[in-house]
Formats: sequence, structure tokens, C-alpha cells
Amino acid sequence: MWLAALTAWVTATGNSFADPPSAEPTNPLAPAAKVISLFSTTNLAGLYTWLMDTKYEDPRRVFSVTNGWLRISGEGLGYIATQDSYSNYLLRVEFKWGQRNWTWGDRIGKARDSGIFLHSQGPDGNSHDGQGAFKAAIECNLFQGATGDFLLIRGTAADGSLLAPRLTAEVAEARDADNWPFWKQGGEQVRLEHWGRLNWFGKDRQWEDRTDFRGTKDVESLPGEWNLIECLCRSNHIQIRLNGVLVNEAFDVWPTSGPILLQCEGSEIFVRKFELLNLP
Repeated sequence: MWLAALTAWVTATGNSFADPPSAEPTNPLAPAAKVISLFSTTNLAGLYTWLMDTKYEDPRRVFSVTNGWLRISGEGLGYIATQDSYSNYLLRVEFKWGQRNWTWGDRIGKARDSGIFLHSQGPDGNSHDGQGAFKAAIECNLFQGATGDFLLIRGTAADGSLLAPRLTAEVAEARDADNWPFWKQGGEQVRLEHWGRLNWFGKDRQWEDRTDFRGTKDVESLPGEWNLIECLCRSNHIQIRLNGVLVNEAFDVWPTSGPILLQCEGSEIFVRKFELLNLP
């Protein structure tokens, strides 16, 4: 088992909502030799929020704690982020979908959508493709039928330079309708730079962006049931496991450290575990 080494919990303390960071985190932290809980189940201490329309304010309570779970209502485009920057860790997130999809992100009638942004870089709201909603990062998609896809999210640094994530992966010969590859262990190596998607290995070749879409090989739980997604980030190598199944892998990854973000993109989602374990 991956987590045979789990030890004591570290419980976050402080105000319900942390202040936004005063500057981009430096000197990324390798987590201590115990589990770091990034969500305390009672408040949002150690985290801060960003929404495209209201920036660091959250007047709609898009991000809240209910029944010991983190709720992201989906009513907006943005994220909740760690104050600190991290490298070399196993990230565990337990999530399930809520009932609501919103006009935000045009999600009405479409697949429930969110994401985990790994190794985020640059100032808040710097992404090119989100109109200032997100940050440059390597995204692990949380998306019905597409959970476990990698997305390269490019953006702009504080000095105006391009932030262009990249990765290398082994892939199958087949491509999706947008010509992006599917991960296949032992397959041909390809390099993705600046922008792109690496589909998880079992993603339905006829995937459709519609509510509760389910492919024939999906390992995601049924809507309303909990899922466990694990992101193993070791140096420039990332593996994604969904409910215990290795679904995607990349190496020669850049960047290799940064704050971690949970995305808001028009769909309600609940998180009951958001934690890190260090890698030896």
C-alpha cells in the first residue's frame, strides 16, 4: 500500500479564511515526515481563494466548509490555493460531485468539471486560456469521463514572460478528436509543450461533454459517490492514480514545484480529504 507510512495528522489552525499571499512562494517545502492535512475540516486556514470576477473576495461563498467537507459551489471560475509551495510529495484528494452545474463555464447539461493544479506558477489569475481565472500549472483533470487527464495550462509571469509547462509521456498510436494522445505505458514517447492534453489511458474514444457521461473503461465512482485521486509528484515525474488504478504518467515535467490549487469551473464538488505525504 502506498500509505503504509502514514503517521499523525497535522491539524490546521487560524482564521476561517487566510489572507492572500503577499508574494509568490519561494523555497518550496518538502513536506515534513508526517501527513500534512491541507484542509482542517473546520475552516480554510492555510488556504486562500481567487475568483475571476471578485479576485480575493468571495461574496457568494463559493468556497465553504459544510459537514466537515470543503464545498466548492461551482458558481464562478477560480480556485482555492495553498499558501505554501510544495515539491516531492504524494497528494491525496477524496472528492465527490454535487448536484449543481452552473452557467459559469457553460456547464449546464455538460460533464461535471473541476481540477487539481499541480506546481502552479506566477501571480494569481495569470492563465492565458481562463481569462484570468486560473494559474499556469500542470492540471490533473477532475472531469466526468476524463478524470486523470493531464492539461498544460500556460500563463504569464509577473515580469511578463511566458510560463509554459511541459511534459514527456509514453502514448498509444490513437489520438482523440482534437489530436491529443492517450497515455500508454511502454508506448512511443512524445513531448507536449506550452499547451495540450494527455488523455488517461482508458478515456472513451467517443467521450462526450455531457452530464454524467460514463465510458466503458471508467474507474471513476458513480455520481454522488466518493473518489480517491492520488498525485505522486517526485522530482520531474508525476503519476496519477484514481481509485487505486494508475491512469496516467508523465516525466521530464516542468515545473516541479509550486502551490496546489483546487479548481472551481462551474460544477459543484465536495472534498473531504486534501493531504500530503512526503517522499523519501
